[in-house]
Amino acid sequence: MEIDPIQAETVRLIFRLAREGDGTSGGMGVKTITKYLNEHSIRTRDGGRWGIAAVHDVLTRTTYIGRHRFNTKFWKSRERKPEAEVVEMTVPAIIGQAEFEAVQTLLKSRSPALTAPRIVSGPTLLTGICFCAGCGNAMTLRTGKSGRYRYYTCSTKARQGETGCKGRTVPMDKLDSLVADHLEQRLLRPERLDMILSDVLHRREEQAERRATHIAALRKRAAETDAKLRRLYDAIENGVADLADPLLKNRVAELKSIGDQARADAARAEGAAERLDPSITPKSLKTFAREARKRMRTETGGYRRDHLRALAQRVEVDQTEVRIMGSKTQLRRALVAVSGVEKAGFCVPSYVPKWRARQDSNL
Repeated sequence: MEIDPIQAETVRLIFRLAREGDGTSGGMGVKTITKYLNEHSIRTRDGGRWGIAAVHDVLTRTTYIGRHRFNTKFWKSRERKPEAEVVEMTVPAIIGQAEFEAVQTLLKSRSPALTAPRIVSGPTLLTGICFCAGCGNAMTLRTGKSGRYRYYTCSTKARQGETGCKGRTVPMDKLDSLVADHLEQRLLRPERLDMILSDVLHRREEQAERRATHIAALRKRAAETDAKLRRLYDAIENGVADLADPLLKNRVAELKSIGDQARADAARAEGAAERLDPSITPKSLKTFAREARKRMRTETGGYRRDHLRALAQRVEVDQTEVRIMGSKTQLRRALVAVSGVEKAGFCVPSYVPKWRARQDSNL
């Protein structure tokens, strides 16, 4: 398979739109990308107009990161075949692994099956992640004075009054600033990020060391097999062994098979190691902290919301305090995106409470 330069550039554009948008907004969804391509007269390989399914197929196809899969579906029913029957081959890559993974996370976060559309595109910073600590239900936007004032209020209290829940009603700007300030002052410091992620990074280093040891063992096995084959060939040349001997032929075939398998396994393991997340360095920690602080403060719309949600996935409002919770795994993914992709596209992940910050509040 060879790369078509024109189609390759279209693929890169689609991934860039998914991560960054067109410069006027945050990352685009599949439907918006489809509209953009058609409006700008960017055609498919066959010269046709783009459809939602075709764009989604581009964004999820592993061929573009160098892993082409075929024999994936039954010809008549189009049902997916068992994974054991799928064949994968190596092809030239167009998109980097880190960029591809960042886009897959974005697609999952925007799926209606996982996240309601109003949460993805909602106008408020904390839509979908802000909850009342009293009843556990969402805090939703309420307005007053013909929209002049905006508040987060417990949805149970809004529907049932204080008999349902005595939850708080908080000015939207005040709570948004409180959460952003706390994340900026307490979390977005390189030394704090390093401390939070220390165990995650340590496990990743151990995994890399185990993989390197495994690759070295495979290479050693292949080298030992080659040495045995050379000794057998020397014995044949010197007349010590007879090539017509069936046992000798079987032994040569066996050694060749062992050597080829060891080299192939080592190559696959090295390929997997190359596709690992880029290293998270002190420089990348500083870059991430600086960019996240800036974008949470200066950007609007989807960019600001997505950057905040890369750091915090749940905000609980109690009578006297605000609790901010987030996922170490999601935080690492955001850092990896900064390390491996020129501009990181952050997403709204599912809630997995792994690190916690507490902010006393006099709301």
